Amino acid sequence: MTFPRFQSALPVLAATLSALMLTAVTPASAQDFPSRPIRFVVPFPPGSGTDTSARYFGRKLSELTGQPVVVDNKPGGNGFIAVKSVLSAPADGYTVFVGSNSTLAVNVALFKSLPYDPVTEFTPLTMMMRSPALLIVPGDSAFKTLPELISGARAKPGTLNYGAGSAGYQLMSELFSDAARVQTTHVPFKGAGEAVLAVVAGTVHMAFAEITSVQELAKSGKVQALAVAADKRTAALPDVPTASEAGLPGFTAYTWVGAMVSAKTPKPEADKLAALLTRIETLPETREFYERIGAEVMRGGPEEMRAFQATEIQLWKRIAAKAHVEQQ
Repeated sequence: MTFPRFQSALPVLAATLSALMLTAVTPASAQDFPSRPIRFVVPFPPGSGTDTSARYFGRKLSELTGQPVVVDNKPGGNGFIAVKSVLSAPADGYTVFVGSNSTLAVNVALFKSLPYDPVTEFTPLTMMMRSPALLIVPGDSAFKTLPELISGARAKPGTLNYGAGSAGYQLMSELFSDAARVQTTHVPFKGAGEAVLAVVAGTVHMAFAEITSVQELAKSGKVQALAVAADKRTAALPDVPTASEAGLPGFTAYTWVGAMVSAKTPKPEADKLAALLTRIETLPETREFYERIGAEVMRGGPEEMRAFQATEIQLWKRIAAKAHVEQQ
């Protein structure tokens, strides 16, 4: 016995069942994410503003998801080591790159041929924070003010050196030298923390550093803060003048931190992660956390971060050209 009408309906029934199965399975994988520990890869040593942000967001992400977040510091190599670690890991959303202006923008201006593309090889998730740079000198330095530092540098061209733990700080320092019309010498370090310790020890004359990592050293007198490179004074160190107030009009320089994943990461997982991290940046306690350490939270998800990154790349290219920094 045959059932023509039933047989003719079989293809439609099969297609409907397939569609139902797909709609049931696809959201489920995104819904279940994350179901195991997440790794935040940081291109700098512990103690930097980037590391501080990774640990704060990692802790909050763990609270939201119930999954552990491990911060993996991989300093050195201008951030290349950390980037390679992220891009060589499975692109499943469980490896997140917590980068800075150095690795995600400035390196483009400093290197003729980068071993990675910070735009095409990464998918942005969220912006985290920005912090004005602080110009510091050793606690026993003869330079007590910014004008004294500039005068000393002009008196002996090329003898003043600066420590820089990343491409970002190198470019800030070169921009400062250009703005102040002085000649300085670059002393490279693996991370911002090492450069700061060199200032404390007096083995370099000066450095730019994040307020988040040096405010206690400044308060204790182990370093002297000559100026903050911002358009207004910071509540963390209210007695420190802005660069403009100290005699260098219009000089500003900020570091910033943001999170990305490999561009090969499936969109559902990347979107879920972006939503979670963007939610963290809107929490009142996040704003309070950054205010306490002299920084400010940056608002923006994937689209805002991509646009901001493009603007920053062009900015640092212009600065590198203006400061006559030779590409490596």
